[in-house]
Amino acid sequence: MNTNRQKIKVFAGNASKELASKICKELEIELGDAHVGTFSDGEISVNINETVRGADVFVIQSTCEPVNNNLMELLIMIDALKRASAGRINAVIPYYGYARQDRKAKARDPITAKLVADLITAAGADRVLTMDLHAAQIQGYFEIPVDHLLGVPILAKHFRERNIEDLVVVSPDLGSVTRARNFAGYLDAPIAIIDKRRPKANVSEVMNIIGDIEGKNVILIDDMIDTAGTITNAASALKEFGAKDVYACCTHPVLSGPAIERINNSEIDELVLLDTIELDDDKKIKNINCLSVAGIFAEAIKRIYENLSVSKLFD
Repeated sequence: MNTNRQKIKVFAGNASKELASKICKELEIELGDAHVGTFSDGEISVNINETVRGADVFVIQSTCEPVNNNLMELLIMIDALKRASAGRINAVIPYYGYARQDRKAKARDPITAKLVADLITAAGADRVLTMDLHAAQIQGYFEIPVDHLLGVPILAKHFRERNIEDLVVVSPDLGSVTRARNFAGYLDAPIAIIDKRRPKANVSEVMNIIGDIEGKNVILIDDMIDTAGTITNAASALKEFGAKDVYACCTHPVLSGPAIERINNSEIDELVLLDTIELDDDKKIKNINCLSVAGIFAEAIKRIYENLSVSKLFD
């Protein structure tokens, strides 16, 4: 990319500075000069230390843990840039938090995915760039354009290069079947489905496996791993049903609570993640392999800036 261009600027919140630096390296530009800190009472303080007037600005921030702080950082940065007369403000949200409450599953449920979309729009964002939303319909919750990138091609490329024989792609639940089918298409592999019941939030119970996995090497795929109960229970069940090696992959490594301990003690030989959420050092255990999304985000940012098609990335 031409480094002489002055009208594109990339800034980062505290949640995604490492990823933002990688993206800027791909774009051959410097990361924008901004300070995001707090006042003594915990209020977020934002200072944009360079002019953005008329610029095409990209703010990179995953709304991961601590979710509320990171979300407020994003909103306040967008507001600061809007008031500084940025030409176009693009919210780059590799991991979109609050996405799991995307509909009313029972009476009096909130729809937080829509609430957060409204907040981002009200703050002044003109466009959103994100990856693997928990539910694709969340794109429709925004009144501004949304570019939705996919992590599956990056994960599939990794496993294609491994040349694993007798491969079956497994969906850990009925809700992930479409994702598993798409992933299996890249690998030219059959799929299987785990039929499970979830008694309460963050607790899963495996009930049955639909498909032939006996004597096969299997890959579990999901959009995110939070407490890792679903994925580790699924790995145990697959072993009990006769699977050989068990691999797992996901786009968003939330990895909260007992997740690392569960993964460390699980039947999973390799867990492949993407860096939409930055991993702390204590989460970088031996069977976790983290791949970067910097290349695809950089290409998408370049295409948005040059008004080219983003969908061409997936042709």
